[in-house]
Amino acid sequence: MEEYLKVNKETWNKKVPVHVASAFYDNEQFIAGKSSLNDIEQGLLGDVKGKSILHLQCHFGQDSISLSRLGARVVGVDFSDKAIEVAIDLAKNCQTSTEFVCADIYDLPSKMNRQFDIVFTTYGTIGWLPDIKKWAGVVSHFLKPGGFLVFAEFHPVIWMFDDNFNEIAYAYFNREDIVETFEGTYADQGAPIKQKTITWNHGLAEVLESLLDRGLSIDKFREYDYSPYDCFNGTIESEPGKYRIKAMGAKLPMVYALKATKR
Repeated sequence: MEEYLKVNKETWNKKVPVHVASAFYDNEQFIAGKSSLNDIEQGLLGDVKGKSILHLQCHFGQDSISLSRLGARVVGVDFSDKAIEVAIDLAKNCQTSTEFVCADIYDLPSKMNRQFDIVFTTYGTIGWLPDIKKWAGVVSHFLKPGGFLVFAEFHPVIWMFDDNFNEIAYAYFNREDIVETFEGTYADQGAPIKQKTITWNHGLAEVLESLLDRGLSIDKFREYDYSPYDCFNGTIESEPGKYRIKAMGAKLPMVYALKATKR
């Protein structure tokens, strides 16, 4: 447990300055008022004005701040201390009251005693977590009765392929930790940083059953044949803001999203 947290935190701390300066995150335009939210998650969120939102694995806070700009009361959480430092400064620059907490989400229930109308987490989050049942327990713990989770994530089928989508390289199911070392980052593939990561694949049934077992009902579940981010190798922008693997076209599921309410 301590090893994967240590390794992954070091990796994400390395990524922070690269990401903040990248065209991918376009921080200058964000500060000027551009929202970082996508249609996928906004369609599930609805009107958030006056709602309390807990944003899990928020990185350096753009989505958290975007939600605040929509009138929500937002707390963003991430285990990277470097990311949270940037997020706090970014919220000040954007003149929002967004709160940020540095914590591993498994430990969060021991550090914060609050419940929220909405728990929000999106894109590239659960692959960093070994235990999805425990994750679902954290989600349920922080939701008020009748509150709901909005979750968007890259489809588990995507994570079966090698980086260039030439062959199946990994199991669909969560059978073992995946230890890798590589250079660059999705926001800047040429960045001069070397990273080691420890991740896990999580199939759809594992995710859905974990939420159901923690007292949430699945209200909406959707799959998409595109990514709203140009973060994979070999992609083309086949429609504005929709990136698909060139060799696959629209044949491959790339994202799924759900809304689940705490009973």
